[in-house]
Amino acid sequence: MAVLSARGLSMAFVERTLFSDVSFDIEKRDKMGFIGRNGTGKSTLFKIITGELEATSGDVFIASEAKVGYMRQHACTDPDRTIFEELRLVFSHLIEMEQEIETLTRSIDMGQGDIDALIARQTMLIERFSRNGGLTYNSRTRSALLGLGFSEEDFDRRVGSLSGGQASKLSLAKLLLSSADLLLLDEPTNHLDINSVRWLESFLRDFPGAALIISHDRYFLDAVTNKTIELEHKKIQCYEGNYSVFMEKKARELEAARRLYERDSREIKRIEGIVEQQKRWGREHNFITAASKQKEADRIKERLQKPESEESAIRLKFEPKRESGNDVLICRNISKSFGENKVLSNINMHIRRGERVFVVGANGCGKTTLFKVLCRQYEAQFDELTFGARVDVGYFDQMQSDLDPQNDPVSEISDAYPHMSNTQIRTALGSFLIKGDDVFKPISALSGGERARIALLKLVLSGANFFLLDEPTNHLDAPSREALEQTLLEYEGTMLIISHDRYFINKLADRIIEITPEGAKEYLGNYDYYAEKTAALQGEGLDAQSSQTQAKKPKVNEYKLRKEEQARERKRQSDLKKTEQRIEELDLQIEELQSKLQGEEVTSDYEKLIELTKALEDLQNEQAQVYDLWEALME
Repeated sequence: MAVLSARGLSMAFVERTLFSDVSFDIEKRDKMGFIGRNGTGKSTLFKIITGELEATSGDVFIASEAKVGYMRQHACTDPDRTIFEELRLVFSHLIEMEQEIETLTRSIDMGQGDIDALIARQTMLIERFSRNGGLTYNSRTRSALLGLGFSEEDFDRRVGSLSGGQASKLSLAKLLLSSADLLLLDEPTNHLDINSVRWLESFLRDFPGAALIISHDRYFLDAVTNKTIELEHKKIQCYEGNYSVFMEKKARELEAARRLYERDSREIKRIEGIVEQQKRWGREHNFITAASKQKEADRIKERLQKPESEESAIRLKFEPKRESGNDVLICRNISKSFGENKVLSNINMHIRRGERVFVVGANGCGKTTLFKVLCRQYEAQFDELTFGARVDVGYFDQMQSDLDPQNDPVSEISDAYPHMSNTQIRTALGSFLIKGDDVFKPISALSGGERARIALLKLVLSGANFFLLDEPTNHLDAPSREALEQTLLEYEGTMLIISHDRYFINKLADRIIEITPEGAKEYLGNYDYYAEKTAALQGEGLDAQSSQTQAKKPKVNEYKLRKEEQARERKRQSDLKKTEQRIEELDLQIEELQSKLQGEEVTSDYEKLIELTKALEDLQNEQAQVYDLWEALME
């Protein structure tokens, strides 16, 4: 049963149309990822669902008695309340019930009023209180606060003392505990560290209701969602499966659509060539054949649909001006305090040329402080802090503090690189999707994603061979993140990167350094390896004896299955390669026959024309079968 149905939604403003004829359903337990480029209208669609905006056309249907929850509903209003009191407000109906039960209990104990009626009321309330989670609401309040990164000491803090990010986390906690049947979550992992995101994933997987989730956190979407919708080209496409499944399906669909378009275009061209030949002969039966063939070409034209071009993506290419020495950075026992608050302690690192090292840790553990120490923006205590020979450092600050908010993008690049001409600057900005009038707007008026792309462009132009990147994927949409990942994979320099983007870490990391109060811990591998090791250390795995039993038992089976899967994949790849080679051969043979059919010696020889036309049709029939086989292999 659908909790929410959207039918034919369109939203247009004076200057442009955001989307049109959008329809989708959210079933009772669906966890649906909602993706699309920044500015395509995802948040606008949320506001239509919540009633804050009215669609230009179309309707939203919400199941009767279904409760929709979204962040703005749960903004914190009283700055004097404690964090714990503010979150407990979502259980106000249980608190009132609990207070009435206590009042009834006192009245019964004191023998006041109609005892039978009081006992009946008390029994009914206790049953309802228990059924609605009254016995666990305090523990759920505490669990949510701890899970989202608050400490026990924070529980008594006043709401008015919270930062913007902390207030957002508290509002998220209120939303999650609000007993809504459908959660509308817009970038819920913002302001959360990795451990908090893990908690949120676990909560949503166990959540009995539905959720529609806007997020650029691809690892989070993979862990939580069972469906994906994408808003692109002003339309919605729905897919079964999480983000990675969606990407695979979309790639296959685009490739199949491209192949079909090319095949049909060639077929139309071939048939219209025959039509032209038949008309030139000018006999009655030739005109009949030409008319029949033209109808065939028209039918193909009716179904011919050019694939939508992919949205513009940022084009990055980082090229170091020179190669560094083998030892890029050596740190021994870095410590940093702000007054009595010790932020960093005993940080040891050795970064070598070409490595991609990621720095992780809880919010507030000192990751950004460490980078500012390395860039000499902060003074600190250390036994050694040495950059190697020929090391050129490029620093990406997540706050973009090196950007002048009063500058426009052209002036910002010109100030940093005065040797560049205006044309070169405009071209460079265009490759980072800063185009049109946007190049003359103050940087302060640009979106977070646009500012991040300008900061990345300055980094590209620096030619540095050692990047210090502090949350480089923040504010970037999924396609821009994919482009950045691919570019960094091809970058020949060295990287030290702070990131909460686990998908990003998984794709790039050679090793991971975790910052803890005791110092730095090192893990040789990507995020999945790090998560496995930290889970084992925290005792989240099986006990040692059962782990050994488990390891022994499936090891042979897993190995066998893996080998069988690898063999099947090798055969599929081999068949795919042969099929593609045959498609190319058929393309050449068809092209050759079509060329012969245009020749004068064939057009004047009716029997030869019929023979070649028949051969051409046979080749095209074979080509259609080979295309079907190719599509099956791609599936």
